[in-house]
Amino acid sequence: MSQAKQPRHLNLTRWAIHPALWFTVVFFAVPLAVMLTVSFWQRVYGKLTATWDLANYIKFFGRDYLVESLFNSIEVTLLTTVLSIVLAYPLAYALAYKVAPRFQRIILLLAVMPFWTAYVVRSYSWLLVISENGVINVFLTGLGLIDQPLEMAYSRGATVLGFVHFFTMLITLTIYANLVQIKPSYQKAAADLGASPLQVFLRITLPLSIPGVVVGAFIAFVIAIGDYITPQILGGGTEVLVPQAIMLQVSRAANFPMASVMSVTLMIVVIVVYLISAKHMKMERV
Repeated sequence: MSQAKQPRHLNLTRWAIHPALWFTVVFFAVPLAVMLTVSFWQRVYGKLTATWDLANYIKFFGRDYLVESLFNSIEVTLLTTVLSIVLAYPLAYALAYKVAPRFQRIILLLAVMPFWTAYVVRSYSWLLVISENGVINVFLTGLGLIDQPLEMAYSRGATVLGFVHFFTMLITLTIYANLVQIKPSYQKAAADLGASPLQVFLRITLPLSIPGVVVGAFIAFVIAIGDYITPQILGGGTEVLVPQAIMLQVSRAANFPMASVMSVTLMIVVIVVYLISAKHMKMERV
């Protein structure tokens, strides 16, 4: 007995996903497999030798300055993510509940404007503001509030500032998208039952908005921990992060196996963070 013919739209759907599938395989899966493979090789007399051992990983975790770069990256990324959430949540809350709907689109448009500016331009713009001869120091010196310029640029604080400027807007969008999906009837019911505005927020609004917070935080973490441009321009090389360490291994030493080890390590960190936050990312029907 012949099988029933599948609907035509199912066949079209399968063909439609083929380009995306092949793109993922060619430009993601294959490079990832190559990187993982090279991380087990050795660079001997300028040539790659397939040794298939853990010597590179042992060497990476045995060198204090390389391990320090990993901890620096994690610390900067976590600080950036936390500060961005602290700034983004009130903004998203005010946008969702305090701003009239006819003005929300305009504010959302302003919120996404940082995404239109290139990383390099945005980083150098901040450098013009916080450098020794930047806008802030010139302004404070002109008012006579300081005698010597403040040292703000080329530091961890400058790197975090550049990151927070970008990721605050990103996380604001994810939280806002979650808040507007919460049914007002939930909050009204809690208020009718005697809950104060603070109790309504803590027991209704905040728990239901956690998926938006976690999604935004995870995206910010992934982008920040692998970013090279912002720490390089605003940090000024005062402390080495993993992306900088990878570039040094590639450009100066041509040590592709060690660079692959660092990249794999970053990927593992991202996977661990994803596994920790995955259960909170699921958007409940609200």
